[in-house]
Amino acid sequence: MQNSNTLDYYNQKTEEFIDATVNVDFSQTQDRFLKLLPSVAHILDFGCGSGRDTKYFLDKGFKVTATDGSEELCKFASEFTGIKVKQLFFQELSEIETYDGIWACSSILHLNYSALEEVMKKMVRAVKNGGIIYTSFKYGKFEGERNGRYFTDMDEEKFNVFMKQFPELKLEELWVTGDVRPGRGAEKWLNLILRKS
Repeated sequence: MQNSNTLDYYNQKTEEFIDATVNVDFSQTQDRFLKLLPSVAHILDFGCGSGRDTKYFLDKGFKVTATDGSEELCKFASEFTGIKVKQLFFQELSEIETYDGIWACSSILHLNYSALEEVMKKMVRAVKNGGIIYTSFKYGKFEGERNGRYFTDMDEEKFNVFMKQFPELKLEELWVTGDVRPGRGAEKWLNLILRKS
């Protein structure tokens, strides 16, 4: 399951996390993902946090299923988005070829490397053939606890090695950005768009 310290962090610091993320303009990355999807796409927001991205996708007319492991974040995101956000641990994903796109923004990075492998296999199964997966990691090679949460960081080299286990995934786009939250611009993120063949 998810690292319990990480879940405790989000359940205890819900308000602080929401304040830091819910109003951040992330449209550049969101639109980069959406333009690769059919106009009536069904998106899984996998680890939706505050629900910011779910709301954006819903407002653009997409069908969205939203999940998060944190009970407190699920409560807030359900209210914020107007849809029921399901509490789900990443390892519990069980759908087969259900989604046109999976959006895992700053979420699966909280898994350790072996759990990440397992969950990526589940994501590959859950997305339709030709479907798109977006995910992002803090940039680097670090693995372990940082500020009360577990992180697996990735850089290009580490991600390329990771991807070798998933021959059905093709790397469509890879780019590095600064953090969009105020005062955090020096923190770098690895953004990835993958397509299932």
